[in-house]
Amino acid sequence: MGELVLAGVIIASCVLAVLWVPRLGSSSRGGGGVLRHPGTWLGVVVAAMFVNQVLFTAFVEQVWNGDPSPVATYLPSGWFDMADLGPVADALPAWSWTVLHVQAALELPFVMLAYLLVCRWFGADVFGRVIAARWLISASFTTTFCLVEWDLHNPYTVTDIVIRVIAAVTTPVLMPLLSAGRPGPPALWPFALSAAALGCIVLAVYDVATLYNLGHAISWSPLVGVAALALMGARLWARREAPPRPVAASAARSLGWFLVVFAVPALAVRYGINFGVAPLSMVSGAVIVGVALWRGWDRQMLPQLIVAAVAGVVGAAIGAAVARGHPEATLLASATGFVLLAGAACAVLDRRDLDSV
Repeated sequence: MGELVLAGVIIASCVLAVLWVPRLGSSSRGGGGVLRHPGTWLGVVVAAMFVNQVLFTAFVEQVWNGDPSPVATYLPSGWFDMADLGPVADALPAWSWTVLHVQAALELPFVMLAYLLVCRWFGADVFGRVIAARWLISASFTTTFCLVEWDLHNPYTVTDIVIRVIAAVTTPVLMPLLSAGRPGPPALWPFALSAAALGCIVLAVYDVATLYNLGHAISWSPLVGVAALALMGARLWARREAPPRPVAASAARSLGWFLVVFAVPALAVRYGINFGVAPLSMVSGAVIVGVALWRGWDRQMLPQLIVAAVAGVVGAAIGAAVARGHPEATLLASATGFVLLAGAACAVLDRRDLDSV
């Protein structure tokens, strides 16, 4: 039954994304400084998630004698690798709401803010269009989260679903307060590196804070440090990079439309891969890519599209081959490889056309 409902969510969200979302105008505000930057609030949410992990560890130590099995028995393997906080765990308050409830409240703003930050890097128009679709995104994401909650049914499930519904209302209400950033589109390589670096950080937060694996924090630290440095470098590079030339500009417009159209079905498509409807997820992804290309690619450059697409597929295959760990890591590596090699092909094609003039 859950698979059928998730399939319905994927189909409905894709139909809305393809037929309705492109008609929405850009709804965003410029300026506003650091307090209206989505990255600021993403940092706040991540900090709250890590505080909850520390308090959860204290609760398990004090109430369950350091054994998380009262909740771990209801969830799959890969959760609850606890950290040893020593005497600190005994000094902190033991609050039962740290068990799954805080995660339920923060997971939606976490994923939506991360997605909006990537859209802001792409440009104000893409950011504004995704903001305009925020209620659809919230409904699709929350329905998917609740289906996953129900699939992993436990004594906390009903309360968690109520918390998620509350978050589904409050999160979109606050999103329009965020600022849109600069006009786009950006150069492909700095954008791809920025998104990949953020993706690595998000994966670390997902594993450590969402799956209650505070014991993994140290092992993630080197990769997160490298990703943070790469992110800072990519953002500086993005400020200095010249506007894209014709072929790269077509690719950038298509990527921008992909971010807009993919926003609503993104989470449902991702979980469909693991919850029995992988073929539907793959078909949906292909349709969204096709729609993005239809809206963004210059029709006079179809041969260049074929070259860029082949290069991108090779990059995606390389990314998938080298990825390890969570399924999200494979998706991130594949997407990064696709954009980087497709962007490289576009740069070569633009250079060839420039030299031939």
